Amino acid sequence: MPDIKHFDPDATLDTVVRLFWRQGAATTGIQDIVNATGLNRSSLYATFGGKQQLYLAALERYVDERSRPTLGPLAEDERGLPAVTEFFTKLIEARCTGEYAQWGCMVSNAHAGVENGDPDVRAILDRQHQRLREALRAALHTAHELRQLPSGADPDSAADVLALLAHGVNLRSRAGADARELRRSVTAAIDALTGQTER
Repeated sequence: MPDIKHFDPDATLDTVVRLFWRQGAATTGIQDIVNATGLNRSSLYATFGGKQQLYLAALERYVDERSRPTLGPLAEDERGLPAVTEFFTKLIEARCTGEYAQWGCMVSNAHAGVENGDPDVRAILDRQHQRLREALRAALHTAHELRQLPSGADPDSAADVLALLAHGVNLRSRAGADARELRRSVTAAIDALTGQTER
């Protein structure tokens, strides 16, 4: 007879995502996962594999449900620079207010954690960073075409800088940085990009 699961694997994975996101992979043990999900180890192992496989599944779930949905609209937005500004405004709001305030971003947290030493984790992180960069690049190329940037601006290099800034916002917010401080940093970066260094 087939093995019948008496729990919802999707709901369990959502719980595990929040656990890894909040605590990080290094400080989250299997017993923490058992306690959070209410499942025994054998059920977890049979469904997801070991802790590393569970972390990989959680990271992929986070990317699919929380990161990717914000990048597609940014890449397709025809407003140019206002879309970039709005992206950072929403990012800071998400990182500094609400249920997940000071949790940072699970992807950025992984970049800064020991988990990035795993090649499978690194592959996910690299793909997601490329998606972030490409979304910013698309928006900045639109901004350049709309003449919102100086004629000599390089949208590709600017996208690299802003992608790093996004990770910085994520990590600084996790460390408790004030939203106003983060907004000032983003404003300064965008002003420098547009040549508006004096206000």
